[in-house]
Amino acid sequence: MPSLDLHLSRRALLSLAAGALPGLAPAAPQPPRQAAPVFVLNSLDGNVSVIDPRTWTETRRIPTGKEPHHLYLTPDERSVIVANASSDSLTFIDPRTAEVQRTLPGIRDPYHLRFSPDMAWFVTAANRLNHVDIYRWDGRDPTLVKRIPTGVTPSHLWIDSGSATAWVSMQDSSELVAIDLPTQTLLHRVRTGPLPADVFMTPGDRHLLLGLTGGAGVEVYDVSGGGARAPQLVKTIATGKGAHAFRAAGDGRHVYVSNRVANTISKIDYLALAAVDQYPAPAGPDCMDVSADGTLIMVGSRWAGKLTLIDVAQHRVVHQVKVGKSPHGVWTLDHAARQ
Repeated sequence: MPSLDLHLSRRALLSLAAGALPGLAPAAPQPPRQAAPVFVLNSLDGNVSVIDPRTWTETRRIPTGKEPHHLYLTPDERSVIVANASSDSLTFIDPRTAEVQRTLPGIRDPYHLRFSPDMAWFVTAANRLNHVDIYRWDGRDPTLVKRIPTGVTPSHLWIDSGSATAWVSMQDSSELVAIDLPTQTLLHRVRTGPLPADVFMTPGDRHLLLGLTGGAGVEVYDVSGGGARAPQLVKTIATGKGAHAFRAAGDGRHVYVSNRVANTISKIDYLALAAVDQYPAPAGPDCMDVSADGTLIMVGSRWAGKLTLIDVAQHRVVHQVKVGKSPHGVWTLDHAARQ
């Protein structure tokens, strides 16, 4: 590949880099010259690929622990935490320089993780051990407050805007549970469709969206009562087989969901509660991130070992970056608004 001029637009860079994918359309404008790296978690390799978004090349791989699946930014935005499920540890990485800051052991099976909006709580879902751990967060370290047995295979978490209720999907028992954070008690348990995965709360905490990896759509629950009443199923939005992971489009109205079996990404209008658009996403699309300007979807193609870039306006794959085995989490500091 020829040397790339960093003054070129991202569209031009991707056009040059697309030699392995003949016929692909160019992509989006160039990110800022000091753009933050893109991180891709290689779950089966136990490491993180660091991607330069100016050239869309992998610059290095960071060893973490076994089975890194998800990651989350600390409230002070100084660290991105990689959860190493099978190593019972957390790896803290500088989101701007990609330098490893520290490794924190003793966190049992942290498959999924989330901070409460008030920064008081840190919650993890233990996917293989069937519990949710609730920690106090002092700004640096989590302190375990309570371990709550849940259903079989807790998968993904969401915490409401009031930092009062954690919503957790139970992958293999097909349930959605609500946990009261101040008292650390399980409030509600409702049956869902097959293999529920990621959860996404609409602004105002009115509706909770639940991806059905064992189905072909997204369930919508009325949770406007918070933890005071059990969630009520409103409807199911047809998207595609294997609806799995969400990421907000950043415009305050739409959210993307990856359909792992259908090899597509659907765009959902969460005001109308309807799917309004669809994009091709090859080889088992999983977790995503969206560029700060909203023009580019970055998604892990798990069965191909690649990071796939999708131009939103053109509805086309414009480039792929070879990463490690079973790429799962995808994240960058330069992302679109989360709602």
